[in-house]
Amino acid sequence: MKHVYLDNAATTPMAPEVIQVMTEQMQHNFGNASNIHYFGRAARKVLDDSRQIFAKSINANENEIMLTSGGTESDNTAVMQTAFKRQNLGKHIITTAIEHEAILKPLQFLETQGFEVTYLPVDEAGQISLTDFKRALRPDTILVTIMTGNNEVGSHMPIHEIGEILKDHQAWFHTDAVQAYGLLDIDVQRDHIDLLSVSAHKLNGPKLLGFLYRREGINFPSFIKGGDQEDKRRAGTENIPAIAGFAKAVQLDTPAEKQERQERYVGFKQQIITGLKQNQVAFAVNGSLESTNLQHVLNLWIKGVSTYVLQMNLDLAGFAISGGSACTAGSLEPSHVLTAMYGKASPRVEESIRISFGKDNTPAEIDAFVTTLVKIVARVKQEPKVATN
Repeated sequence: MKHVYLDNAATTPMAPEVIQVMTEQMQHNFGNASNIHYFGRAARKVLDDSRQIFAKSINANENEIMLTSGGTESDNTAVMQTAFKRQNLGKHIITTAIEHEAILKPLQFLETQGFEVTYLPVDEAGQISLTDFKRALRPDTILVTIMTGNNEVGSHMPIHEIGEILKDHQAWFHTDAVQAYGLLDIDVQRDHIDLLSVSAHKLNGPKLLGFLYRREGINFPSFIKGGDQEDKRRAGTENIPAIAGFAKAVQLDTPAEKQERQERYVGFKQQIITGLKQNQVAFAVNGSLESTNLQHVLNLWIKGVSTYVLQMNLDLAGFAISGGSACTAGSLEPSHVLTAMYGKASPRVEESIRISFGKDNTPAEIDAFVTTLVKIVARVKQEPKVATN
């Protein structure tokens, strides 16, 4: 049986070119970039060249890129270190109700330390109101952390407008761009972004690697204590093969490639929606189909069929999808994103699936997925309900 991967919002397979670069580095470049001998200098060159590639991809300077172990560390560092560094200026933070757990859990911890957090609500499209945001902003607000694109429904937040509002305010503006980096055009100068988190494995790079952009002049203590790597900002010997692979993944992700993939993913969405309509499957899209959204994510409410039943049956049929964020997929709790959008009483929170496309998916795979999903829904709805006491 062929297995089809449609869970690219959780992670992506490494590109062959990335694997090749990493293999070459592991074979020939094992030096520590902190050493001044030949082997160390060779590793340092890879590190410096890669940092230039990362910086250019978001219109930043090289010295503003701090390598991390991934999106979670980048998010945690931005949130926690900003809070403790700036608490003399205020203890108020603004975020949204649909952020990733890597943002929400640090904020929940900070609330136990005396910080006040405003969680902006979202509408049924997964969007915040700028009016709500302006109303929430206070003189003692020290940090605004709002994701660029949502990992469950694909909504693209008004990052540029938020940056414009904050450019003359004391609050630092952080955005979790983990899901959007590699798909949307990101420019930290244009959008007045102070801090930005990225993870390599979301764009066909290696796991356990990412970076945190910190605008020049923003300083806080190293989150991880130890050596003086990353200009004393983040201790730990750099993983040169993975960094080289990440840089290769970014190089492959040209503006033309981004545009082509977004357009292809729009086509995949239409294939699925058209197929379900033609087969009279009762469903609805969670969020919206706005052209500015992350097009690789399609979240569907399949009416009357539980998320768990759909995931299990699709997996048995060879299709990998999810019920929401991979970081909470093992939890029995419903999606906090769908709950924030529709309310916890809505059947959507228990009957929805997330399909997320990748660069290797084909129209034939999407057709096969639709055919299988239609059959599963028809079969499940015909099965007699088991009585429970």
